[in-house]
Amino acid sequence: MGKDVIIACDFSSREEVLDFLGKFKEEKPFVKIGMELFYAEGPEIVRTIKAMGHRIFLDLKLHDIPNTVKKAMSVLSGLDIDMCNVHAAGTKAMMRAAVEGLTRPDGTRPLLIAVTQLTSTSEEMMRGELLIGAPVKETVMHYAKNAMEAGLDGVVCSPLEAGEVHAACGERFITVTPGVRFAGGDVGDQKRVTTPERARELGADYIVVGRPVTQDADPVAAYLRCVDAFVRGK
Repeated sequence: MGKDVIIACDFSSREEVLDFLGKFKEEKPFVKIGMELFYAEGPEIVRTIKAMGHRIFLDLKLHDIPNTVKKAMSVLSGLDIDMCNVHAAGTKAMMRAAVEGLTRPDGTRPLLIAVTQLTSTSEEMMRGELLIGAPVKETVMHYAKNAMEAGLDGVVCSPLEAGEVHAACGERFITVTPGVRFAGGDVGDQKRVTTPERARELGADYIVVGRPVTQDADPVAAYLRCVDAFVRGK
């Protein structure tokens, strides 16, 4: 499994995201389109960014009854995306329905991954607010195994959990890991974080990096710094 850096393009408009991506003259980074941008601009922004040569992770985190998720995924399968996701908490039935809806008539589909626990969620929040008594790592591993058994390709998890997910679900089961910051950087609203170098050591397949790149004075240099540290191990 090759490693890659995904830039979280958490912008609110077409103008902002195209201005940002226009800074990349030679590189064509893998980008994440999340709820804010997709809800503001709709499917057309996906088509526009894809036409620019970028791979796309459409991060909408579907979580609903199985039939609704299946129908939504059948719509998303018409977009030329490379990866999308659901919440693992939606149960195996919902995840199986997502795979079925996402699969095109010719048998192809984007990668489908499941969110285990958001990296902004602490163990204290799980216990006090969600009434989940199991430790966060145990919960993540259980959700990851459910996703694997439902036929998904991998999970979103903290880089701190990537190695254990691979141990439980196999090396081909991909780990997409937000919560990555440069050493000494602001962690923002994230709780379970680490550096690109450490994420590589822990076995993450993809890291998702947002503000440390998008808000840097030289975002291209910040992105290349991530690539050097995570992909090339420099």
